[in-house]
Amino acid sequence: MGILIGLGLASLAQAADVGNVTNAMLDSTAKNPASVLSFGMGTQGQRYSPLTQINDKTVAKLVPAWSFSFGGEKQRGQESQPLIHNGKMFVTASYSRIFAVDLKTGAKLWKYEHRLPDGIMPCCDVVNRGAALYGNLVIFGTLDAYLVALDQNTGKIVWKEKVDDYAAGYSMTAAPLIAEGLLLTGVSGGEFGIVGRVEARNPMTGDLVWSRPTVEGHMGHRYDKDGKAIDNGVSGTANKTWPGDLWKTGGASTWMGGTYDPQTKLAYFGTGNPAPWNSHLRPGDNLYSSSTVALDVKTGQIKWAYQNTPNDAWDFDGANEFVTFDMDGKRYGGKADRNGFFYVIDANTGKLQNAFPFVKKITWASSIDLKTGRPNFIAAGRPGDPTKGEEGKKGTTVFAAPAFLGAKNQMPMAYSPQTKLFYVPANEWGMDIWNEPISYKKGGAFLGAGFTIKPLFDDYIGAMRAVDPKTGKIVWEIKNNAPLWGGVMSTAGNLVFYGTPEGFLKAVDAKTGKELWKFQTGSGVVAPPVTWQDGDTQYVAVVSGWGGAVPLWGGEVAKKVNFLEQGGSVWVFKLASK
Repeated sequence: MGILIGLGLASLAQAADVGNVTNAMLDSTAKNPASVLSFGMGTQGQRYSPLTQINDKTVAKLVPAWSFSFGGEKQRGQESQPLIHNGKMFVTASYSRIFAVDLKTGAKLWKYEHRLPDGIMPCCDVVNRGAALYGNLVIFGTLDAYLVALDQNTGKIVWKEKVDDYAAGYSMTAAPLIAEGLLLTGVSGGEFGIVGRVEARNPMTGDLVWSRPTVEGHMGHRYDKDGKAIDNGVSGTANKTWPGDLWKTGGASTWMGGTYDPQTKLAYFGTGNPAPWNSHLRPGDNLYSSSTVALDVKTGQIKWAYQNTPNDAWDFDGANEFVTFDMDGKRYGGKADRNGFFYVIDANTGKLQNAFPFVKKITWASSIDLKTGRPNFIAAGRPGDPTKGEEGKKGTTVFAAPAFLGAKNQMPMAYSPQTKLFYVPANEWGMDIWNEPISYKKGGAFLGAGFTIKPLFDDYIGAMRAVDPKTGKIVWEIKNNAPLWGGVMSTAGNLVFYGTPEGFLKAVDAKTGKELWKFQTGSGVVAPPVTWQDGDTQYVAVVSGWGGAVPLWGGEVAKKVNFLEQGGSVWVFKLASK
């Protein structure tokens, strides 16, 4: 049960503060230029703004308005998307910190720093991707798997809830999602044999409403007013696609959070890799790992699921965001998967409409069958079975592309209804990968694989690509020496904004990809930009601070970018005064 601190639930619900964030405000935030109330700049995740003051003709005059440092010695990767509301910016930082900053001056209003235990085990850096706003609260997850709700004005804790045991490998890095008045969250930890799930809570109290596991065979639950769990149906059918007992530690973490479409009334969560990586131990599709799962928000039931990589052997995950959009009079979702294919799926039914590569080299499958929705596997592209290797110690090594860090990873893409294009931060790399024997140990790494990541080309790894979801055509691309690891934003001003590890925030022409403006932030950009209008002035903001999975897991690629400096700050820009 949630613990209310300082304020009673009744006073929260009845508060007369005009700054309170409502369901109606969240549903319309993508069209409201004065605020950014959710991760994705709208719950559907399009990351598109209707603002036009900063456009392809004026962007050359963009200059810094202010910058705010996260301070301290705690740098590492800064992947946060700021939220903008009621004169304040709410921005999370590495090591489970969150700040409220005055929008006009950049002055710190308050800071909350979560006290973390020594034994936290995040696989891929001490990052946090953002918060959620509801009522007068700002809510975010922590690396030791807590949810914390703070008063927007004071930074004081209103409630705090333990989601799961960090010692078993659970953590939280994604921004929470508010949908139909419920707080929807996922969990991180797929490399440690956790069980992925989506939870719905009362955002004002933290009390659980329902929980839906994303590994087949586990029971879902709903919760009564006293917090008692009531069975709500098993996810899938036990042992249908998982052998033996491996489903009990099956991974499929929902570590990137979800999106919600007010038109379909469904929430969409991507699920991560099955555990362990050694696919020979778990023959079968291993539902619902490496998939998109569509959930009924009110009941927690799975309405449909589409599996991008059945029996995943490469850590391709399926956790990337599902972004809904209109095409030919129907509602679809686009997903640029780590496995190298871009999927267009009916957002209501889960039926595959189109699937095509958005990177140049894919070795695990030749194509996606549009009739069955299944990949056409390349048998030689799967790492070998360790039990058939020399002395049973190691399976045959294969070269696989994309590498396990993915054709696209955590960096969110954008969609423009103006150009009808997706803007995808892609990476071209491969890996030598082999399987090894493995057994589960609580809290221990649960991989059963070894790997070495390698660049595919001499002149670039990252590529910003404009993708047509209808034709599968890459309309334009911009190559980048280092991997792209930051998100994208598009605007009605015919602009696409994105950052690079080399430290630049860039603006390019949305139709042609021509570079129109760039600014050096002083550290690598691995976070998505946002924009809003205050009075007569449009602003753009981005968090800067190099880190994330690439320097930790990147092998030869990491050596290429080890000159990059860490940081921790948020930059805000506006057009220069005449």
